[in-house]
Amino acid sequence: MANCRFKLKEMLNTLTSKEKVLAQFIIEFPSEVVNMSIAELANACDTSISTVVRLCKSAGYNGYKAFSRDLSIDIVQSSSAEEYGDIRPGSSVEAVMNAVCANDMHAIENTMAVLELGELERAVAAMIAARRVDFYGIGSSGHVAMDAYNKFVRINKLSMSTNDPHQQILNASQLSMGDVAVLISYSGNTKDILETADIVRQTPATLISLTKYSKNPLAKLADICLYSSSADALVRSGAMGSRIGQLTIIDILYTAVASSEYTQVKSQLDRTRLASAKKHTQSNPE
Repeated sequence: MANCRFKLKEMLNTLTSKEKVLAQFIIEFPSEVVNMSIAELANACDTSISTVVRLCKSAGYNGYKAFSRDLSIDIVQSSSAEEYGDIRPGSSVEAVMNAVCANDMHAIENTMAVLELGELERAVAAMIAARRVDFYGIGSSGHVAMDAYNKFVRINKLSMSTNDPHQQILNASQLSMGDVAVLISYSGNTKDILETADIVRQTPATLISLTKYSKNPLAKLADICLYSSSADALVRSGAMGSRIGQLTIIDILYTAVASSEYTQVKSQLDRTRLASAKKHTQSNPE
């Protein structure tokens, strides 16, 4: 999936003024841009060729040719894709169902588009080697962090997670060489999380950021950067789409680590499954 225009939209607020003009032009007139040379695009936006190249590289491409190729794919895919659905006042239950499901599916698709495989592989390797893997988040991202904690303790990985910013700083200060701290903030600009990141940076632990696709403050502090995406519409102000993207990445990390260490963690998974089963009111039928 190309989705290069989506990447540009996510990056807009972190671009320079000239890069922003260039990105907005590409987003608005993609069909015209794919037929332009790099010099023609630079001239149309009253900017330099070096600015075009810099924008392409910021979006994860080696140069304009690779970007232009993906932009062509993007145009073809978007012509048949379902548009994001917004929920309007008085929408029927069916319309709400269709809009929420469509937006959540788009959030997962867009997350796949901005995830960099190399960084994902580095994150999994660091987690496999780690003695301890902590998860930090505030608000909605805090719930995602707690979900991650609940998963990783099932495979016998020492882990900590809390929504309390003060406790987060205390936990982070105890990280050691080989430990991993995953800091989750969709904006990458949450004050409490950035304070925790500063503490993590003072330790020898590996810092993994999970943010939206942009040059945000948290990603700049991280050793490994993972990006999720959202399809949140205006009415859906509960960070539903961004949460879906974050949870998808947590599921990928957990499953990849568990798969790699399956022979070692199988007995632990069995124990936790049996322990959880005791909380059920009745056994599943044979």
